[in-house]
Amino acid sequence: MTLNAYYELKAALALFGKEFSALQTEEQTRASDVARQYSAIEAVVLSSDEARGVCLAPGAVDGAIAEIRNRHPDEDSLAATLSHAGLTKQDLADALQRDLLVDAVMARVGAASGTVGDTESEIFYYTHLDRFHVPERRSARHILITINESYPDNTEEKALRRVEEIGKRLHSKPGRFEEQAIKHSECPTALNGGQLGEIRRGQLYAELDAVLFELKAGELSGPVRSELGYHLLRCDAIQPERTLPYAEVAESLRARLTEERAQRDAKRWLAGRLKQARATSTS
Repeated sequence: MTLNAYYELKAALALFGKEFSALQTEEQTRASDVARQYSAIEAVVLSSDEARGVCLAPGAVDGAIAEIRNRHPDEDSLAATLSHAGLTKQDLADALQRDLLVDAVMARVGAASGTVGDTESEIFYYTHLDRFHVPERRSARHILITINESYPDNTEEKALRRVEEIGKRLHSKPGRFEEQAIKHSECPTALNGGQLGEIRRGQLYAELDAVLFELKAGELSGPVRSELGYHLLRCDAIQPERTLPYAEVAESLRARLTEERAQRDAKRWLAGRLKQARATSTS
């Protein structure tokens, strides 16, 4: 059956990243089980009262097809995938339409839960303050001279000497850090003036981490040895640890709690519909 072939293909790609026909026997069994679950969900959702009047936005199916096409190197590759599954492009379009309708009905069910208000979101905020704690972060740059005994300019001794010379120039003219990084750093970050971005503790090599979090804002380190080589670090700014105030997170928190409640209620609704369908089929 065409629809079952589509769901077997969908399950195979989701579970194993391969076409159904390329799966081992045990994998095919697993994918077939999931395909049957997809089919059961589709049947109960689209036959529900909540599905009445649900329509897709213009171009929704075309957009879904384009997304699938973009996962393939060319049209021939997509055609081969469909052929192996026993599907035509029209079969794919029809199946995607039903798939998208299922999503639309589930979204409608979830939306019926309503929007989480300030009182509920504030209660969540104050009972989960630890989730809104932001650890200290430091904006930093570095210059790296690698150690490689196979190259005369990158022996341990030469690498240290080179980074010390760069350090001397920067101590007399700190504003040249980005220029010196572009000219001399042997890290890909050199292209961006040695910028490491915002760093939290534990993100760098331990030796670098220990030095960076002792620097003051604007301060330059001496040579720091890591397994890569010798580094110069500059701490550009310090964002101290803090707990985000409710006013700063209120809007995004309400939206997240609303979405989570919608998903939870939609799953509960679906579970009830599936249970009812199973009971009806066995009676």
